[in-house]
Amino acid sequence: MGIIKVENIRVYAYHGCLKEETKIGSDYRVDLKVKADLQKSATTDSLKDTVDYVFLNKIVVEEMAIPSALLETVAKRILNRIFSEDKLVTNATIAVSKINPPIGGDVEMVTIEMNQKRKNNE
Repeated sequence: MGIIKVENIRVYAYHGCLKEETKIGSDYRVDLKVKADLQKSATTDSLKDTVDYVFLNKIVVEEMAIPSALLETVAKRILNRIFSEDKLVTNATIAVSKINPPIGGDVEMVTIEMNQKRKNNE
């Protein structure tokens, strides 16, 4: 087993429960960690035998571009796509952070974190 991390993916997106948030948008940070068997790729030195972090970044950017009221919804969409499009991933953890959230206080960011494991029949 091994771990691939794609950290501090910065995107501008339009998520939130307030109408203004979906019109004005804000900055987000996404951190992703996936577990997969990296032994074969370590031997073959071939991209087809590993989880491509360019592919992971692409999924994050595409799913973050779809507005949602809740960060949990966005995170779940990203996890679902990773598991459906890359069979090597056995476990994934994602953290989605809204920078400077409009919550009436001096808060740097709010973060939701979710984890998903591949089911045996997937």
